[in-house]
Amino acid sequence: MSKSAIEKSYDEIAGPYADHFFDELRHKPLDRALLGMLAEEVGGTGPVLDVGCGPGQIARALRDRGPMVTGVDIAGGMIEIARRRSPDISFRVGSMLALEDGDATYAGLVAFYAIVHFTRDELDLACREFFRVLRPGGLALVSFHLGHGVLHRDELFEAKVDLDFVLFERETVEAALTGARLRIEAFVERAPYVAVEHPTQRGYVLARKPG
Repeated sequence: MSKSAIEKSYDEIAGPYADHFFDELRHKPLDRALLGMLAEEVGGTGPVLDVGCGPGQIARALRDRGPMVTGVDIAGGMIEIARRRSPDISFRVGSMLALEDGDATYAGLVAFYAIVHFTRDELDLACREFFRVLRPGGLALVSFHLGHGVLHRDELFEAKVDLDFVLFERETVEAALTGARLRIEAFVERAPYVAVEHPTQRGYVLARKPG
């Protein structure tokens, strides 16, 4: 099976991407607070899944706060770096559209900007997978770029890529989550940290699997 444009692109930029983003949470206090809240809520009730984990910076932050974490990413190059940087965390190549995990495996799930390349149909499918792998009462924390439209990039970190970054309205993401039978508990919007990230508004949704 040939690699998708997304896989190829992230494999191409895996090294500089990791160098740029692995310590990004030092500059993002709200992100740290939300991850800390999820880690505290999950506590010792079970493991957390980090989908679209990239080089593992979110998985690292969660593990340092207590929960056991598994990271999944479509790009093998990212997973290789994640394993080197955090050998105490389990990482594997995989797609959040067809997770290998059994039903009700995780007490928590994070998708930090992991939905940014999805069509609406793919977003719906991902949310159904989130519901499936969460335990009853489990929490999902999903972050994304707010807005509408698509930002295309054919170069990142001085390398050729082919990536479409999709901006979503709050209502679209919440509808996908509720359509997958997850219950919305909170929504947070923040302005960008302009000095360290792309200047788009950011949205965070916390949703729970009933049970």
